[in-house]
Amino acid sequence: MALNNQTRVTEFILQGFSETPQLQIVLFIAFLFLYLTALTGNILIVMTISLDSGLHTPMYFFLANLAILDIGCTSTVLPKLLENLVVEKKSISYEGCMTQLYFLSCFLGTELLLFTVMAYDRYVAICHPLHYSTMLSRMVCVLLVTSVWVTSALVSLLHTGLMVRLTFCGPNEIQHFLCEIPTLLLLSCSSTYLNNIVIIMADVYFGVINFVLTMVSYGFIISNILKIRTTEGKKKAFSTCSSHLMVVSIYYSTIIYTYFFPGSGSSVDNGQVVALLYTAFCPTLNPLIYTLRNKDFKTALKKIFLFIH
Repeated sequence: MALNNQTRVTEFILQGFSETPQLQIVLFIAFLFLYLTALTGNILIVMTISLDSGLHTPMYFFLANLAILDIGCTSTVLPKLLENLVVEKKSISYEGCMTQLYFLSCFLGTELLLFTVMAYDRYVAICHPLHYSTMLSRMVCVLLVTSVWVTSALVSLLHTGLMVRLTFCGPNEIQHFLCEIPTLLLLSCSSTYLNNIVIIMADVYFGVINFVLTMVSYGFIISNILKIRTTEGKKKAFSTCSSHLMVVSIYYSTIIYTYFFPGSGSSVDNGQVVALLYTAFCPTLNPLIYTLRNKDFKTALKKIFLFIH
């Protein structure tokens, strides 16, 4: 025990993308562009929905929460990634690693739960349009979103607490550019049995159950859309949920790859690419996917810009 205390890890070394200075500059510019684009796009979504009373509906309320989550997710990872692209020693303190682990797992878990809530919103809008205002009243929406945030925060606190109790006595090189549960467990000198049990339970709840609920919602939605007689009606109904379905498909595929099959990649690089998808590319693409085909949002955005000018 004394040996473990003497050699306890105080910092972790993160894996870089490249040792070539020229390529590091290119990567820095690319990731900085992604980060600024994600921030700008998601801040615009939150600002537009907040300022335009016409967008004060359940769908846009949930979308604003998704934008806040995307800001949090990308801000948890990319600033440190950008820093490590310009410094020689690519390290993160033990405390910094645990903090990043908590917030990243919290934001990712909240997004998965929020996707289920957003699928339910589309289900009610298309399958029960006459009861939409009562089934998704302001109070119901606030309760749903609050439960989503609180549940994920508590589960993430449990994950982080279980990680803190582990002993890390070397090596301290993380085969990744961020602190994630699967990669950190590989470095532990103590038993990770309890951690693995909790991970399996969390995977079943966040991944399997919520994925099934989302797919069931879309099963009812698609069935209902097919019953619509006019082609125009089908297009209009499908356009309201196609963006969400696209984002859900991308997001779940990356999360499942990382957390359900952490050892299935043919190389460490595969895991890094997948992690970039849900920490950098998804937060950047979400504003584009959700707003480019949305006439109401584009109209509201134009009003705000005209008011500013």
